[in-house]
Amino acid sequence: MATLDQCRAALDRLAQNMTTADGDVRSAAALDRSLSCRITDLDVTFLGRLADGTIKGITSVPGPPPHKAEVRLAMSGDDLLALVDGQLNFARAWGSGRVRLEASLRDLLRLRTLL
Repeated sequence: MATLDQCRAALDRLAQNMTTADGDVRSAAALDRSLSCRITDLDVTFLGRLADGTIKGITSVPGPPPHKAEVRLAMSGDDLLALVDGQLNFARAWGSGRVRLEASLRDLLRLRTLL
């Protein structure tokens, strides 16, 4: 089972990867939206903001998110690590229910480039 520190490091790697992306991925990541990522097996939620092509201000809170973010993810810690490391395909994980993603239809259409 992934630890809290491993999950935080994975989100930091994801943020760094987003800053070096280009083309369609860079434009999809250019949203300005609040973000929550609930790690179900650790009962913790990471909060941040998608802005300027990266994830900014990542913090964690115990339990469910204190407010409804504009882009909401939920998954196990192991799945987060596998996604960031490229070992798990996001579309398949989302389709099978291993990963939950909630956002407006417009945001989902823009974010699909990242997936």
